[in-house]
Amino acid sequence: MKNSQDVHNETGLWGEKVAKSMLSRKGYKILGARVLLDARDEIDLVARDGSVLVFVEVKTRASERFGRPISAVDRKKRRILRRAAVRYLKRKRFPEVNFRFDVVEVVGSIGDKHPAVCHIQNIFTLGSKYYLP
Repeated sequence: MKNSQDVHNETGLWGEKVAKSMLSRKGYKILGARVLLDARDEIDLVARDGSVLVFVEVKTRASERFGRPISAVDRKKRRILRRAAVRYLKRKRFPEVNFRFDVVEVVGSIGDKHPAVCHIQNIFTLGSKYYLP
């Protein structure tokens, strides 16, 4: 029998696959999925939209009964995503590239043929705390 954490992880993986498929159909080139930068920092998807590097956070919920998935991208989560993006850029030796942060909301359950998917582009900026050469 699966515990709630297993179900949560499976749902998250399913949501990431849905997001990856949707972005690919829109012409994005997926560069990486579940990009682990260290024990604390992971980027759900890294993609290219033309010449723009896109750091994508995927949020999946079975329903909107307790709010939209975007509500989980709070101040703390944005800080973690910014830190992960800077680590990613450092790993790539600061390529001269424009980048942005997007969120993909997936509402549905594993097996749904047509989950609700909402792609929100440029949801927040890096902010002045981080210095990139």
